[in-house]
Amino acid sequence: MKYNYLAIEGNIGAGKTSLAKLIAEKYQARLILEQFEDNPFLPKFYQDPDRYSFPLELSFLASRYNQLNRLLKHPDLFETFVVTDYIFPKSLVFAGVTLQPDEFALYRQLFHMIDRNLPKPDLLVFLYLSVDQLLNNISLRGREYELNIDGAYLRKIYDGYMNYLKSQSDMRILLIEREKIDFINNPEDFKKIDKIIFQTEVAPGLNRLLIS
Repeated sequence: MKYNYLAIEGNIGAGKTSLAKLIAEKYQARLILEQFEDNPFLPKFYQDPDRYSFPLELSFLASRYNQLNRLLKHPDLFETFVVTDYIFPKSLVFAGVTLQPDEFALYRQLFHMIDRNLPKPDLLVFLYLSVDQLLNNISLRGREYELNIDGAYLRKIYDGYMNYLKSQSDMRILLIEREKIDFINNPEDFKKIDKIIFQTEVAPGLNRLLIS
């Protein structure tokens, strides 16, 4: 394989889990999916973000670190290629949007204390969709606790991701704008995006690519 560790990222509703599953199935890779549905604070956060944002972000920090530390540091001998549907710095991106400045200052200290212990992906693929398309995808998948998400929140999350990605000059990052690409329902579209990921030479830093 061209990569040993591939991470798929994107905003809420961008299709990162679906793409990670398709790639893992094709290449018989070890698939690591974020366990967000097990978080008891998530539905509470969407109902009362001021009250539950700090315990939510702390719980995600702990669960993401424990999962990645356990699985990435103990590779499977028969699955040397790993695909994830998130990166650990996702925690910092979301916390920067949801937490108060004093809470975020403490959170950031904790994050940097443990982030250095985790390996970085060989390639990070970031899926971009417009806010309107994200909201449509969120509505279609029908998770009750997500139905109150609004466009302003999604734009803040995107801005947080961009601030992080632009600062990573040593990481290979491929931002794919997939406005007209439906790799979930159209096998030919999946072939397009698969070819881009595994045949494009990606330089260190943030690289943008529009596909149609």
